Amino acid sequence: MIGITLTSDQIRNAPAPVRQWIEQQVISSLGLAAQSASAPPPQAAHLVACSEEEATKVLARIQGVLPAVHVYFEFGRPGVSYGQPPVMAFRLIDILHHASLDNVGEVMECLDMINQAFAKVRNDPSARFCGFDNEGHCLIAPETQQSIAALWRSMIASQRAAGGSPFAPAA
Repeated sequence: MIGITLTSDQIRNAPAPVRQWIEQQVISSLGLAAQSASAPPPQAAHLVACSEEEATKVLARIQGVLPAVHVYFEFGRPGVSYGQPPVMAFRLIDILHHASLDNVGEVMECLDMINQAFAKVRNDPSARFCGFDNEGHCLIAPETQQSIAALWRSMIASQRAAGGSPFAPAA
């Protein structure tokens, strides 16, 4: 067996078929592809929509862990909607790159932290902010994506209203 180490820049700049192959290798190594392809997304049925108020409370619980905050706000981006009831799908490999993390394991740790924070906010240990499918996607309720996008917009608006640039470091 031969092991190869690739930087995130090398993966990001690789041709699409190579990135997809790498993604499938990561997925299978994490055991996410072990389930039957005909099975429904494993955790999609347990997803709970997150209101904007709950989104704010989840952010307050994770704000001390910058990588988790980066991953959290990835869900404010538009995702791919599919299924019935609909869910929003985000590729784990895209979250990895956008959040500037080193590996999918770090993404999974952040997602676990977000799920735990959400369960505490809801006061329901079975409530899930996100779930996963068999193809390396993270799934959330469409309302959750809208709540996080609204939270992001309100944070930017608040900073502008306070007379600061949302893109300048705090003084």
